[in-house]
Amino acid sequence: MDVVSWVSAGVALASATATAVLGYWQQQRLRTMEQRDVMDSYGASLAWAAFDFQGRLFNILHGYAIDSASNGRAAGYLTSFLVLGSEREAEYARRSTVFVLAEYLGWVEMLRRDVQFLDLGSSSTNRSVMAQISNVGHALSRVTPDSNELRLFRAEQRAIGELMVHQDGEPKHRRCLGFAEFCARLDGDEAFRGWFERLLADVDALAADTGPAVGRLLEVQRQLVTLLDLLDPRSERFPHFRAVFDPERLVG
Repeated sequence: MDVVSWVSAGVALASATATAVLGYWQQQRLRTMEQRDVMDSYGASLAWAAFDFQGRLFNILHGYAIDSASNGRAAGYLTSFLVLGSEREAEYARRSTVFVLAEYLGWVEMLRRDVQFLDLGSSSTNRSVMAQISNVGHALSRVTPDSNELRLFRAEQRAIGELMVHQDGEPKHRRCLGFAEFCARLDGDEAFRGWFERLLADVDALAADTGPAVGRLLEVQRQLVTLLDLLDPRSERFPHFRAVFDPERLVG
């Protein structure tokens, strides 16, 4: 083979190698962009669900502080609606509290299915989000000697999350049951309601006496706020009403 042939062969090999490398990096780039799109889409919905859930826990804890400090002159959230409110108000407070917990678990389940926990790429933020989701799950499953209201073990969390994923959704385009759909399923599907009956009863138990559950609920709320800080670090979606409850507000 003469020099020209060797040079031509070398150029061809280099060109083929460059094409293969370029194709590989293009595929990796597209895959990364696709994962980022899914994370951005689901992350926004997860942030809303975490915001609503932590907000309800804040209201319960703040309501307990009001009840403790007022000596009957004022009433907190659960007392106002479940103890002193109408049956309609009580049922709303009961169901909506369980719903915001279940909705959060639904979005966690969708993220688990479509983003794949084991394929987090090079994003430290993604890894931090997944680790913080695990921290929230641990706080929800923690057993305490004083109170276990709204406690769910890991498998129970997954099961409720699965129930909240809408059947019509497709990968990367899934959605969670809305509140109206959730209530309809509670009323018309005995098997579905069976997963939530204890949680609904837990809300009544909290209305009767929140005190023993304060430590657990405060830890769950703290972990949710930390998750929000990761999902919305610049406070663009949730500039207000996103604060860890201050236990100093509790008296007695």
